[in-house]
Amino acid sequence: MRELLGSPGLVQLPDDPDELFDARAVRRFYTRRGFQPAWTGPGCQAALQSLIGAIENSETHGLQAHDYHLDGLIGSGRCDATRELLATDAWLALAAHLHAGRVDPLTVEPDWTAIRPGIDAVVLLEQALADGDVAGALERLAPQDSLYAALRTTLVRFRSYAALGRWTAINSGPALRLGDSGMRVEQLRARLFLSGLLEAAPDGGVDSSFDASVESAVRAFQRRTNLEPDGIVGTQTLFQLNRRATDRINQIRANLERLRWLPDDMGRRHIRVNIADYRLEAWNSGAIEREHQVIVGQQYRRTPSFSGAITYLVFSPWWEVPRSLAVRDKLPLFRRDPGAVTRGGYEVLDRDGRMVDPAGINWKAVSAANFPYRVRQRPGPQNALGSVKFIFPNAHNVYLHDTSNPALFGRVRRSFSSGCIRVESPLALAQWILSPMPEWTTERIEAAASASNAQTVVLDESVPVHLLYLTTVYDGNDSVRFIDDIYMRDPELVIALDRAPPVKAP
Repeated sequence: MRELLGSPGLVQLPDDPDELFDARAVRRFYTRRGFQPAWTGPGCQAALQSLIGAIENSETHGLQAHDYHLDGLIGSGRCDATRELLATDAWLALAAHLHAGRVDPLTVEPDWTAIRPGIDAVVLLEQALADGDVAGALERLAPQDSLYAALRTTLVRFRSYAALGRWTAINSGPALRLGDSGMRVEQLRARLFLSGLLEAAPDGGVDSSFDASVESAVRAFQRRTNLEPDGIVGTQTLFQLNRRATDRINQIRANLERLRWLPDDMGRRHIRVNIADYRLEAWNSGAIEREHQVIVGQQYRRTPSFSGAITYLVFSPWWEVPRSLAVRDKLPLFRRDPGAVTRGGYEVLDRDGRMVDPAGINWKAVSAANFPYRVRQRPGPQNALGSVKFIFPNAHNVYLHDTSNPALFGRVRRSFSSGCIRVESPLALAQWILSPMPEWTTERIEAAASASNAQTVVLDESVPVHLLYLTTVYDGNDSVRFIDDIYMRDPELVIALDRAPPVKAP
């Protein structure tokens, strides 16, 4: 940016604001104040020093202070007019990023639909300067929920681990289990101690035994990270234990950003599904009223992240098998065992919707490329959707539903579905959703769920549902639980966070 010259006491805007992120917003800010300076003057105003502190503090939000003109604002080689513009541009950019995220969600989550309400950062900056509260105003733009606060605290802690080099690896080797001993167990004990899961050895001594306390701590670690809690440090557990402090720092940064994407108003009564944690929460007036375990999509049929609204339920639903599943899953089954069509409660229809006798079909002659049928499954105990499905219309044809195989909820890692979300205890969730409609009693819900015919119930008031992907979870007492990035979405988001912020056209 070339040196700025103007009338005494007035700010002159450059013709080519090459260092500004949002030249249009900066121009509007100074136009509204008659081009009077806001930050600079003899000795520099206190507001500028407060802004510099807020920019440095942006690191606790998982952002990077150098992205917000920090070097230019604290450097000695800048003229006051240049620092003036950089300060305004930095505040406006940081305000936008704290409120709605630094990365456009659609660049890393193409299915994202939740829109965070916009802000007029120029007006907010005017008010912050008038109140003498430029740093506090920025802090209030960030999410105020418990997880966000706990992530910021945890980020500071892990940065101290990284700086001190305390987060050392456990050497590779065979699985560790109860009764083992040696240096690798000492390393395991040290890691579990830093994770807050194991007490230090008495009198600060070194303990190299894998005893019952270590086994219990390993099980706790496995449950926290959504691994099978067998108490044995095998390949997957060792991988998670050996995640470096810098890995956890980036995991925290990714999730702080995802929280900034969320709308201010999720809905008074709404549902949140954390895909990565296999968990559904039913919220009412800012509190969780119900929690349900869920099953989500497999690696190659990933459940997308987006928001919608449940508008109706279907009890005793038919399952219209998607064509992709019909040719990929059902056709091989019917080729091997033609009787599975009738035994499984399936019906076969032609392209005109006419019923076809499955006994008359030579399934071995039917190919995936030329599959001329529709396949659907009748309501009943074998139906893949179970007793109820919850519909929030969307382009992905994803919905919540019951399952005919509830035993899978006993697994810790539950990515088994074809993209839709299977819900444990779905009738209890249906009762929660239908509670504003008192005519739907428990008895009526159970009767509809066990009927042989489908019944659609249109809600008097839709229920927002948010399918989220968070690999950190609030664990109470201001602590955070790290979980497995089952779809490997964190690295791409971290790369996007590390890129230079986009510059808007003047």
